[in-house]
Amino acid sequence: MSKHQDGALGVGIGGLGTIGLPVARWLATGPPGLRLVAVSARNRERAAERLSDLGIAVPVIPAGALADQADVVIECMPAAAFDAVALPAVEAGRILVALSAGALLDRLSLVETARRTGARIIVPSGAVLGLDAVRAAAQGTIRSVKMITRKPPQSLAGSPYLEQHRISLVGLTEPVRVFAGTAREGARGFPANVNVAAALGMAGIGPDATSLEIWADPALTRNTHRIEVEADSARFSMTIEGVPSEDNARTGKLTPLSVIACLKGLVEPLRVGT
Repeated sequence: MSKHQDGALGVGIGGLGTIGLPVARWLATGPPGLRLVAVSARNRERAAERLSDLGIAVPVIPAGALADQADVVIECMPAAAFDAVALPAVEAGRILVALSAGALLDRLSLVETARRTGARIIVPSGAVLGLDAVRAAAQGTIRSVKMITRKPPQSLAGSPYLEQHRISLVGLTEPVRVFAGTAREGARGFPANVNVAAALGMAGIGPDATSLEIWADPALTRNTHRIEVEADSARFSMTIEGVPSEDNARTGKLTPLSVIACLKGLVEPLRVGT
């Protein structure tokens, strides 16, 4: 792992939106062992303006160049831009912190590339809890994993699955199940909504054996995920009600905090959790 002259890990952020901007703000406070060195975004001019407004003096560069500048590359752009950020980082042997877990599902060959180049790929817990317990149970035998996601209708609007199946959520007055299938199918149909299901699949028995339900519930103001696991070592269930971001209802406020916790885990002497 290379470090900059001050001994800190250089961090590059791909995406300066609901996740990337709070992480950039935190890195700008100078946490020990970490230093923000570069940022990339779809609208680089707008990103530069936002950084300037915050008094953060780092360059805004093309996504593929982040791996040239940073030891740690955070991928938090729309799933369609995953390759531009992730592939160069893994090829260069960097630490890739990947938020688009659904996109990663279709590119698991990157794991073999990382093994060859010495890169690491880390998927933060994001807006879901219990991945440590699922990973531990997977060292034994897991019989079943089920996730039930309930969200306000507006946070699901525009999802490819809804558009393909011509499912309208306008004027919804009661909860409606809009999807039932595997975590892999759900990640493809709702790429901006259920990265948590993709992460759950990778942590446990795989995305094709992990079942997923998605409900649109007009009575909700929070994104709710319930996980039910049956294993030879334990039976457990967990529920989290995440507060949606004001800027983007598809992303919970907990997600950027999860990235910050992940970064701190790379450099702090004490790490609690698997």
